[in-house]
Amino acid sequence: MSAIVITGATGFLGGALARRLLSAGQAVIAMGRDDVKLAALEQIGAVCIASDLSRGAPPAPEMDVSAVVHCAALSSAWGSYAAFRAANVHGTASALAFARSVGARRFVHISTPSLYFRFRDQRLVREDMALPQPVNAYAATKREAESLVHAQTGIEFIILRPRGLYGPGDTALLPRLLRAARSGPLPLVRGGSAETDLTHIDDAVDAVLAALGAPSGLPRHVFNISGGEPKSIRTISEAACARAGVTVRWRTMPARALLLAARAMEVTSHMQSERPEPRITAYGAGLFAFTQTLDISAAKAHLGWSPAIPFDEGLRRTFEAPG
Repeated sequence: MSAIVITGATGFLGGALARRLLSAGQAVIAMGRDDVKLAALEQIGAVCIASDLSRGAPPAPEMDVSAVVHCAALSSAWGSYAAFRAANVHGTASALAFARSVGARRFVHISTPSLYFRFRDQRLVREDMALPQPVNAYAATKREAESLVHAQTGIEFIILRPRGLYGPGDTALLPRLLRAARSGPLPLVRGGSAETDLTHIDDAVDAVLAALGAPSGLPRHVFNISGGEPKSIRTISEAACARAGVTVRWRTMPARALLLAARAMEVTSHMQSERPEPRITAYGAGLFAFTQTLDISAAKAHLGWSPAIPFDEGLRRTFEAPG
């Protein structure tokens, strides 16, 4: 049986994908930097390779490989440009080199809708829209990583841009929101009307499986992925806090004042030697202030994928999961 390689298999999406494939009897080569999580994957049948792709591609294993799913990335609200470039650009170059070395026939690259972000409302954003100037180092380096994937030859590729992953095992999106709610009032901008669409982790895994199984010669290579259920930031915040038993408080702020405050916090942080993450970044402020939802019709039409988990059900699964 040909194996599927998953980079970033010790992360949120990569780990969920690895467990799903292994449970279906698929041979999996799991790559990552967390030795404890790699050991757990090895216990359930994965062949594990400890690797930091920012430092180059590891040696090719003596196994037939059908596909590489590149989940590894630095996805964070804050950090140095050098760290983002090492993880997201050099890491993608290494993943592509590894895919060529093992003779993979398909490369599935996990990207981000952060590439679309502007400080204004955007509804039903399509994959072929003209991209704006990157809002931060994460968006800039993920855009450069996509360019590397487009430029490679000899391997079929599909790029997925999943929006706002959450679910059991999430250590970023909802935990970050809950920490902010516990520490003080959340900013209520424009009456809390800004909308986004999140993606439950199981829907994201289904999208990757659809990309792996898609026929050759697709007329397009880039696909938005989301739950397809726009919700206001206020609704998402209050629903998640209610599930977690956190009392959410709001402080009404004009969008301009919030953005100015966030940029001032960023400047102050940059002036300190350790550059601590500010309480809110300009990008984070923009998420509270402006609508961005995705058009997922291309994934439905060409990958045969559709989201299956409504937000309310996704929250129930997230907070009622064991542990």
